[in-house]
Amino acid sequence: MGGGLIRFAGDAALLQALAAWQAWLGDERRVSAHTLDGYGRDLAAFLAFLTDHLGGEPRLQDLERLATADFRAYLARRSGDGLSRASLARAMSTLRGFFRFLDRTGRLHNAALSAVRAPRPPASVPKPLAADEALEALETAAELQDEPWLAARDTALFTMLYGCGLRLGEALSLNRRDVPKGETMVVTGKGRKQRVVPVLPVVAAALADYLSLCPFAHGEDAPLFVGARGKRLNPGVVQRQMRRLRALLGLPATATPHALRHSFATHLLAGGGDLRTIQELLGHASLSTTQRYTQVDQARLSGIYQQAHPRAKASE
Repeated sequence: MGGGLIRFAGDAALLQALAAWQAWLGDERRVSAHTLDGYGRDLAAFLAFLTDHLGGEPRLQDLERLATADFRAYLARRSGDGLSRASLARAMSTLRGFFRFLDRTGRLHNAALSAVRAPRPPASVPKPLAADEALEALETAAELQDEPWLAARDTALFTMLYGCGLRLGEALSLNRRDVPKGETMVVTGKGRKQRVVPVLPVVAAALADYLSLCPFAHGEDAPLFVGARGKRLNPGVVQRQMRRLRALLGLPATATPHALRHSFATHLLAGGGDLRTIQELLGHASLSTTQRYTQVDQARLSGIYQQAHPRAKASE
């Protein structure tokens, strides 16, 4: 597991439990490599804290004897390190998941953690681009590349993020065989759950243009979006291009690749789409996650009201 757990050379029983948890997350829960790495960093930080807190590398039985005060001391240490409320909440979620696994597999039982309340992360509201900003970004993306095929690649990728509502990781994990041959395509999202999303003609056309220019001819198992050397495109490259696009167009710092997905959902809702359909298109497990977009739309409507309604103007 990423994040430093491999460097932990302590108690054999604890190492075995860590390896079993990692295998369960990957095989049973089917979490992504990115998520596994995040869990690994969180748990590595906890074990490092315990090594200092207990005066030596922890053993599995030490975890069973931890009291509520020990977990609170860990939270205080992480908070002192400057972790945000959201990161603290995630760190505690990782610990709860690990201790539940230990309990369920009969390795140990410790109820002290249940008495610890992590700070609630601030409620985040998606920050989409305005419709004209999103369209301008798609039209301008090609101008940042000198190579025609790279320009076509960026246009196709950004058009897919906005036109299909994909996460960046979902788009970059696509292979040649996944290129839509009709009006829909199958996308594998979080937890390896698959969903069907519609493919607009403009998305299909942008993909076709990119594939016709791409100098790397590969088989169906080859990555769809590739970098300059023909390897699977790195998300950092996409994020860098979006930063350049922001500077060129004067877009806010919230204009990220993921903002194109937010824009997809928000603009669908504003156009009359219902939440259940948008939930399915985005691949959200819970409707409450999708309902965040109603807050965005309400804020937009309130802004329009404040600008346009005679009574609102009269009160200024």
